[in-house]
Amino acid sequence: MLPLECPTQSYDWGSTDAIPGFQRRGGDGRPVAEVWLGTHPLGTARYVDGSAEPRPLTEVAGHLDFMLKVLAAERPLSIQVHPNATRARAGYAAEEAAGVPMDAPHRVFKDPYPKPEMVYALSTFDSLVGFRPTAEILRVLMPLQHPTTTALVKQLRSNPGFAGIVRLVEGLLADPPGPEEVGEIVEGCRRALAEGIDIKRAYATAVEIEKHHPGDVGVVISLLLNRLTLQPGEAAYLGAGIIHAHLSGMCLEVMVSSDNVLRAGLTSKHVDPVGLVLCLEEGMSRVARVTPQLHGTSTDVFSPTREFALSVTQSSQADPAGAVLPATGPRLLVCTGGEVALFNERDEMLHLRRGDAAYADAGDGELRIIGTGEVAQAYAPEGAAGRLDDLI
Repeated sequence: MLPLECPTQSYDWGSTDAIPGFQRRGGDGRPVAEVWLGTHPLGTARYVDGSAEPRPLTEVAGHLDFMLKVLAAERPLSIQVHPNATRARAGYAAEEAAGVPMDAPHRVFKDPYPKPEMVYALSTFDSLVGFRPTAEILRVLMPLQHPTTTALVKQLRSNPGFAGIVRLVEGLLADPPGPEEVGEIVEGCRRALAEGIDIKRAYATAVEIEKHHPGDVGVVISLLLNRLTLQPGEAAYLGAGIIHAHLSGMCLEVMVSSDNVLRAGLTSKHVDPVGLVLCLEEGMSRVARVTPQLHGTSTDVFSPTREFALSVTQSSQADPAGAVLPATGPRLLVCTGGEVALFNERDEMLHLRRGDAAYADAGDGELRIIGTGEVAQAYAPEGAAGRLDDLI
């Protein structure tokens, strides 16, 4: 078992205090959006063994197929989608062949891997995930009585269903309404709210987003998307091709070790509307909450895909022998609350407090925690080792 020092990402949508507070340190006034636990080359964790300066985790773990993040959103993230394996492989090869520098602002594919992911809420966590059904979108758009929304209604009536909704998005991105038009649509949402009318929080969401991204076409697209709220301890799986935009809150994200994101609105970063629409055509629109399986009496296991799993284990003084964690292969761990002692099968101990991260491998065998606290653990399900390379 090795304690980890993990890099952070200071994107503009991050929180100035959530992650610093989680890590028990003071902030410096800059937004901190993410903490990366893993071996991705754009943000590799470093291990500490007491004998030297922190060293890259790759020296002892190689390249892990999965990664874990702590994410804190103070304002909405971009509307985005992640590619499947085929599109990630082709996109990466094309940008490499074109000589696009890895740090170029317009670089889209940072690696040749897909990026399915799961979010696990640490606080109340709000997102937009997947498209609303056709009938619901029509119910949302019709009362607004704006020329733009009226045209969208007409188009969707003539071409309903998932493919028709994708065509709506394609049209909005190809010929976006101007900032004034977006403002008028949001004003219609405000009028509806003032009259006590909202349809599954569509209007409230548009008004909320417009405060951060006035005039952005993403505000209109948000009317087409499901609003999803996770309470602490709940999780949702976002497969490749699922359109989404996290709005606010703090969560863990576990995913394939990839940084491929195609964006289309609500961002200052490079957008790729054509690429996003192509990914949407290969995705599904359904929101997928993940129901955990109980491991022992103290652990919830979320395993929505063959590529990764997340376990969350609680321990207390009521169980002096401690709580046993699942899995015995390479693992990334973070203490999400309280204070615990982490033991491996050799009875070696590592002390963890809220925000502390660690790495364990097959040599550590079964892990258990003693104390009053909670530990989350990302790992590959049994038999999944080596599958990432099979995807390219």
